[in-house]
Amino acid sequence: MKRCPRCGQTYTDEDINFCLNDGELLSRQTDTSYQPPFSTPRTIDDSPPTMVLDQARITNPIGWSQPAQPPTQWQQPQGQMYQPYTFPSGPNQTLGIVSLATGAASLTVGWCCSSGLLLGPAAIITGFIALSQNKKDPEHYGGRGLAIGGIVAGAIYLAIYLVIMLIYVISIIAPNL
Repeated sequence: MKRCPRCGQTYTDEDINFCLNDGELLSRQTDTSYQPPFSTPRTIDDSPPTMVLDQARITNPIGWSQPAQPPTQWQQPQGQMYQPYTFPSGPNQTLGIVSLATGAASLTVGWCCSSGLLLGPAAIITGFIALSQNKKDPEHYGGRGLAIGGIVAGAIYLAIYLVIMLIYVISIIAPNL
């Protein structure tokens, strides 16, 4: 049997671990610890006993002597100046990346509302600017392959668009001939 220490309810089912009335953890009931259900439960004080510790130590900071200067290990050398480490940077490839991105966008998204008519020429123009910068100063400007890829992608879009428009115009004119 199990008994709820809060409300005194007893349970014969051994699988129940919590009281169904108030949710308290059930305790096993032995014949010697049986209490009537409506009696007030005993409270057990299991908190640790209060301990009185020694009083705090009193120090006298007035008699302390201050060191004249900090130890030598804390002092920094006077003549050395430290310079921050600079990271070497690669060539600027921004225009090549822009050219390739606009060329790829013209081939993929450019067919929607003919927005490729803006993206294709933009890819070609930025690609040629990137190639000319790379030719003038290859140490500072890179991305030659990216620029060529953007030029090719923009030109492919414009060529395909031109062929589609040519077929469309011919299909409109041909029935009238």
